[in-house]
Amino acid sequence: MHQKQDTTPGVARLSDEIIRLIRMGPRFRGMLKPGDLGAEFSALMLLLPLRANGPMRVTDLADLKQADPSTISRQVAQLVKAGLARREADPADGRASRLAVTEAGHGACERLGAARIALLEQALSDWPADRVDAFARLFEEFNTSVEALLRNDLGAPPRENL
Repeated sequence: MHQKQDTTPGVARLSDEIIRLIRMGPRFRGMLKPGDLGAEFSALMLLLPLRANGPMRVTDLADLKQADPSTISRQVAQLVKAGLARREADPADGRASRLAVTEAGHGACERLGAARIALLEQALSDWPADRVDAFARLFEEFNTSVEALLRNDLGAPPRENL
């Protein structure tokens, strides 16, 4: 591990644990088993912000996910083909369309959420409830801080040595 001289041990350890979590991601996704929902996992993950934020344009969804619009367009096509999302006219601009979650898409979100919660409950089954609650609060605070940093740093050149 390469660490700067002034990095606190806690931050270096957190960095290592984040990398560890990211590496486990594909295995965790493979354990979800929500059934065949007709689209790849990465496409299914677009349903969550659409459900939370309501219908939006593909370009806005790409901005939200900080992803390339062409990638998001391919994933959106999967969702539409699977009947999990539909295109509708944008009331603000009749020439544009927005993507909206269908009833089947809401059902897919519920299935994915239930599968995710079941796996986390299994992983945390030996933890006392107050410790799970504290971890959730700290993790939320961490995510909020990282999101704020990303919002403030948009457009900055990529940093080296990540």
